[in-house]
Amino acid sequence: MKIGMILDTTFPPDPRVENEALKLIESGHEVHLFCFSFTKDFKLKENINGIHVYRFFCNNFTYKLSALAYTFPFYHNRMKIPLKKFIFESAVDIIHVHDLQIARAVFKIKCNKRIVLDLHENRPEIMKFYAHVNSLFGKFLIRPSRWKKFEFKYIKEADKVIVVTEAAKNYYCDQLEVEKNKFIVLPNTVRREFFTNYSVSQTIQNKYIGTFNILYVGDTGLRRGTMDLIKAIEIISHKISNVRLIIVGKSKEDHYLAQAVNDLSLKNNVELVGWQDFELFPSYFKSAHIGVSPLHKNIHHDTTYANKLFQYMAFALPVVVSDSTAQRNLVESTHSGLVHREKNISDLANQIMKLYNDKELYKSCSRNAKIAIEEKYNWDITSKELTSFYNDVSLSF
Repeated sequence: MKIGMILDTTFPPDPRVENEALKLIESGHEVHLFCFSFTKDFKLKENINGIHVYRFFCNNFTYKLSALAYTFPFYHNRMKIPLKKFIFESAVDIIHVHDLQIARAVFKIKCNKRIVLDLHENRPEIMKFYAHVNSLFGKFLIRPSRWKKFEFKYIKEADKVIVVTEAAKNYYCDQLEVEKNKFIVLPNTVRREFFTNYSVSQTIQNKYIGTFNILYVGDTGLRRGTMDLIKAIEIISHKISNVRLIIVGKSKEDHYLAQAVNDLSLKNNVELVGWQDFELFPSYFKSAHIGVSPLHKNIHHDTTYANKLFQYMAFALPVVVSDSTAQRNLVESTHSGLVHREKNISDLANQIMKLYNDKELYKSCSRNAKIAIEEKYNWDITSKELTSFYNDVSLSF
């Protein structure tokens, strides 16, 4: 069966899209992917690891219109013609649209094909925290409530909806009173190759010898608890003199973190590494003792997983996480770490100290984290529901 994936950004990189496509190809399907190029120097068509990639040039102005996608029709009207061309030329049997931003254009085409809506996140909820949405211009023109209205509309109209957690499925079922069997739960777990076939930078490993290393990777925005983490390290540093917090990632709010490190005299205990090439991630995981995810609670964080959790666990790192619903459930069910009350800096520090002081607890959480990845939370296992759906659908063609 020919599957037409729609992605309104560049490819590569997009690990979730690539993982889904490769697994479906492995199951005997063809995957054709519509995506963007933001530069005029690009390959119109390309085969990447068996994925038939079709690119459409999207200029900066058009892409900026996507922020207003559910305020005015301009962006979706602009996308309809290239999407129709892609669907016609690729002759796909089913449409798989990634995320909400471009979904309206897909549903408006009315191409008489089944549509799978793949919600990578709860976009209407997370938008509430975006700087451009909270600007004077954004508050006037960008309304998350309208995004939610259309999200609910297209969930109802889609033939199948993919979400990243059970919590997300339960949220939409409660809000919309739709059947649970409409949803596929597909978390962003890791492929086995991620933790079995990797290289390590000796330079990075040597840098962190002799320190107790706490690792944070990913977006460093304050809503993810990064400031809480720095303040917790200030408490811990009085008890563990060689503690080192390594923050690998970036955001527009990094200057706040840097100022806090300076104000709290933590230059010897906190390192803001910035964003690093994904190939270097294993070197940081191998150098760390604990992985952390101190997310602040909100509907988006409560219904999604931070990808970093599975990455930490794949390298047998005990984790300390906030009590955001989805990640709390994951850690408690796998016994892979400890949970702290969100925004509670002293509790965050205490949970890290527990793992430092209790060696048996540390070993148990480390062991359980690795077992959870090997036996349940890896892509080979978590993608089975996705491949089963498409294998069943293909029988009707």
